[in-house]
Amino acid sequence: MSLVDQLSNSLPADRLVVDPDVIASYQHDEAEWAPFTMPVAVVRPRTAEEVQAVVRACLAHGAPVVTRGAGTGLSGGANATEGCVVLALDGMDAIKEIDLLERYAVVEPGVVNDHLRAAVAEQGLWYPPDPASAPWSTIGGNVATNAGGLCCVKYGVTRDYVMGMQVVTGTGELVRLGRKTAKGVAGYDLAGLMVGSEGTLGIITEVTLKLRPLQDPQRTVAGYFDSIVDAGRAVAAVAAAGLTPSALELIDKQCLIAVDAWKNMGLSVEANVVLLGRIDDPGLIGDQEAEKMLSCFDEAGATWSAVSTDQEEADALFAARRLAYPAMERLGPVLTEDVCVPKKHVPEMLSRIEQIGLRYETTIANIAHAGDGNLHPLLITPHDDLPARARAQAAFAEIIDAALELGGTVTGEHGVGLLKMDGLVQELDPVVLDMHRAVKKALDPHGILNPGKVFAS
Repeated sequence: MSLVDQLSNSLPADRLVVDPDVIASYQHDEAEWAPFTMPVAVVRPRTAEEVQAVVRACLAHGAPVVTRGAGTGLSGGANATEGCVVLALDGMDAIKEIDLLERYAVVEPGVVNDHLRAAVAEQGLWYPPDPASAPWSTIGGNVATNAGGLCCVKYGVTRDYVMGMQVVTGTGELVRLGRKTAKGVAGYDLAGLMVGSEGTLGIITEVTLKLRPLQDPQRTVAGYFDSIVDAGRAVAAVAAAGLTPSALELIDKQCLIAVDAWKNMGLSVEANVVLLGRIDDPGLIGDQEAEKMLSCFDEAGATWSAVSTDQEEADALFAARRLAYPAMERLGPVLTEDVCVPKKHVPEMLSRIEQIGLRYETTIANIAHAGDGNLHPLLITPHDDLPARARAQAAFAEIIDAALELGGTVTGEHGVGLLKMDGLVQELDPVVLDMHRAVKKALDPHGILNPGKVFAS
């Protein structure tokens, strides 16, 4: 019996997709120039048991399983590989439970981040991780890459909110990891190990997520800067002042113009770089911290700064930050970086990015979760310009080198996938790489879970 026949016999009729035109839309995520191929089939399960049936069928045939959510990834982690079945979990989108007393939610992996945030807000609760793709990306994908977001400078990343999960293992077992209690140290943290594993150690079919009380109202501080380096100095100054903003985002003029041209938001910023800070401490303390952030901006060379009194205008600027990547994509292929460096080195890293762009004659726009040093340079090339593409790829590699030289990491939240595999080898000690491979071998002994991603076997 063929793999497709076994899948057809094991699943309800509407779960299996074999139409080549439909399958083609599941071949890759949004990572520019990451390789992909045509999968054998796509399965869109609705239950954990159906996921288990897919894994067991693939085990029987030695076929790879590549799991994806909404396909918004930027590292190639969900790209189809030779002979694989793509397991698309976007249809498993139930919010199963919201516990008000214990402050957790139990959700399926296909729940969209913003949908969860809206649902728990109705109960007076808040799920903080908020990647820029939150209106589209799914919780399963967020967990798989340990996504961060605008709030993570103060409130942490996805890993900080995952309490437990249900997982289909590489041997086709359905197990529960983690806990629902506020504390728990029994055994190894296998649930934590799954966070950021990019589908290489197990397939997550349910997640239990910690919640917080609703966030207090925020004050927005905006600053305009002539240079990206001056904006970087302001970021370092905010950290040196002991401030912990609820957001500190950087967006350059190229991105703002692209967003405005696309969405006609009426942005009229006369600056090369904009820093957007937010403070959510209540009362007088919040007022004082907003003024202190304002001083940091001014001392770093802001040409204009203010604590916003126009909430609509402030929200529009933060909306522009979220829309920057898709807006730039409209101008040509975008190769997106995701390096993270210590906050004190943000000015130097931004300067190096600027110099690398000039050296390789590559247009680089900049957005960043600047408050925690997570920078997202966007390398833009014209359509069908192969020499420009080669220059951009060389610049991409040099940006990684620069981040590592400054004590940083090759990825802050997008994951390693395919694009950062060489960088990971540079970043990790060979002994540590072997530890990773040992874990992979133990949990996926047949090597079927997203093979060829993160690190070479």
